[in-house]
Amino acid sequence: MIKKGIRIEALSKRYGKGDTAVYALKDVNMEVAPGEVVGLIGPSGSGKSTLLKCLGAVIEPTAGRMILGDETIYDDGWKVRDLRALRRDKIGFVFQAPYLIPFLDVTDNVALLPMLAGIANADARSKALELLTALDVQHRASAMPSQLSGGEQQRVAIARGLVNRPPVILADEPTAPLDSERAMAVIRILNDMARKFETAIIVVTHDEKIIPTFKRIYHIRDGVTYEEAGEGRGFE
Repeated sequence: MIKKGIRIEALSKRYGKGDTAVYALKDVNMEVAPGEVVGLIGPSGSGKSTLLKCLGAVIEPTAGRMILGDETIYDDGWKVRDLRALRRDKIGFVFQAPYLIPFLDVTDNVALLPMLAGIANADARSKALELLTALDVQHRASAMPSQLSGGEQQRVAIARGLVNRPPVILADEPTAPLDSERAMAVIRILNDMARKFETAIIVVTHDEKIIPTFKRIYHIRDGVTYEEAGEGRGFE
């Protein structure tokens, strides 16, 4: 049993009641250790988005348990009062599109979350620059999002997801808009950052290019998951 990262036990999500009830998730079990990157794959309508929204505290499950880091955040009901603070401080998000704020420069796009958490502006910007340096995009620190390439924008989005040092990052199709070279670069970065910051990362993907990089893969179909060992090529 892992002590940090993320763990879910018998997680279910039901819409409706009685004869009209539909289960989007059925007794899902999953665990991802600190420093680990796992893949979550499945066809459209399989429950991937529902699972990601439950893990991200965006929607409430119907039953089950979720442990984030060393804190139980859901046990047949939310155990955390401020879900917005939970999402801001404990869960990092990386999306298919970077969703950078167009009127903020790169540094402030990354520094915004710690600023919202009450960290002094100078300290937040220092944290942002540290991550931008780790992601080899520090030379674009003063650039506006419109001046960045697609690969640079995704690196900035990854920095934003990591800036509050969350125990888990949820990455939803992070390589979908990228060509093969940039897609592999993003996955390599996620693996490097997972190890460096001991972050558990779940990558939802349809991208056949990156699936062979995962050491573990969760498949989901009709709301049910099963695990298999992946090829786990490279990124050591």
